Amino acid sequence: MNTVYIGLGANLNAPEAQLRNALDALSTSPVCSLAQVSSFYASKPMGPQDQPDYVNAVAKLITALPAIEVLDLLQQIEHQHGRVRKAERWGPRTLDLDILLYNDTQIATQRLTVPHYGLCEREFVVFPLLEIAPELTLPTGQVLADIAASLPRNGLTAISHYHDAASLV
Repeated sequence: MNTVYIGLGANLNAPEAQLRNALDALSTSPVCSLAQVSSFYASKPMGPQDQPDYVNAVAKLITALPAIEVLDLLQQIEHQHGRVRKAERWGPRTLDLDILLYNDTQIATQRLTVPHYGLCEREFVVFPLLEIAPELTLPTGQVLADIAASLPRNGLTAISHYHDAASLV
């Protein structure tokens, strides 16, 4: 079985509900098990500031799927929740699901980069990930707690939790 950490984010159409719906979809999927979910965090948008604040979280999945099939599953869930991919980077979105880590593997293909290329610079990824995996060392050898110690929180605030504990492994 594979351990996969997923970053979740949304800032349109009731963002907390978007994250809950995506987590519900993952928890009921026959191809993965939802093992842990961080708190939900309010964060300032990356890139253009003329958009709503985001809600972010990190989830831990257990699955037999290869990484590319996890990516396909996540993109299918995004699409089902109204995600429209645009050329604009870092723009507003109904749902964004990213593979942050896949086991201790490093992957570099046209479709997928793991660890996620922005993992270490994004407070809205580092701190939720640290919440559920405080002892984590990245495949690059970097210790997550050390990354967090030098990363500003930029107003990142825990705001709520995913309450469907019955679905967690």
